Amino acid sequence: MFRFISRHILTGLMTILPVLLSFYLLYWFAVTAETMLGKMMRMVISEDYYWPGMGLVVGLVVVFFIGLMMHAYIVQRLFARGEKILYRMPLIKSVYRAIRDFFNYFSPDKDKEFDQVVAVRIGDMEMEVIGFITQSNSANLPADFRGDDHVLVYIPLSYMIGGYTVLVPRSATRPVNMNMEEAMRFTLTAGVTR
Repeated sequence: MFRFISRHILTGLMTILPVLLSFYLLYWFAVTAETMLGKMMRMVISEDYYWPGMGLVVGLVVVFFIGLMMHAYIVQRLFARGEKILYRMPLIKSVYRAIRDFFNYFSPDKDKEFDQVVAVRIGDMEMEVIGFITQSNSANLPADFRGDDHVLVYIPLSYMIGGYTVLVPRSATRPVNMNMEEAMRFTLTAGVTR
């Protein structure tokens, strides 16, 4: 009985947490922008011209301009220097690098190699597993993994959060005609749902 209840509680949490966290992140951004930038706006303009939500609008404009400036070479160089300083700080470098890598995956400017679904042949057997190429450029791999034509492939596990990242010869992979969402759903449910 306890196992039945805990399994359904865990399923409920896994269902609702991503939704709640997404909405909370948007809420946090809106409240923070309104609080901080709203105070600044009230100092710049009179209280009569200020309307609720103006701080949020200014926050969105600031984020837009930061994104726009990041396309300028000089700003990219300055930002890279600032990141080098962060990468040298003992505790901050681990946390910052993980957060940066996570958000880089969702960057609209990044090529989505992860969207390439492949079947990976295991050994000499006829068995194949579904995976996602996460790194196809060997120059971006650690020095010990460079060399022959290899790719880094993430292989998710069924019914689990997690998987394996494996380095395989490109010849051991073949493209699969599925988009990432279909392949992930197929793999995570062990092919039970379509």
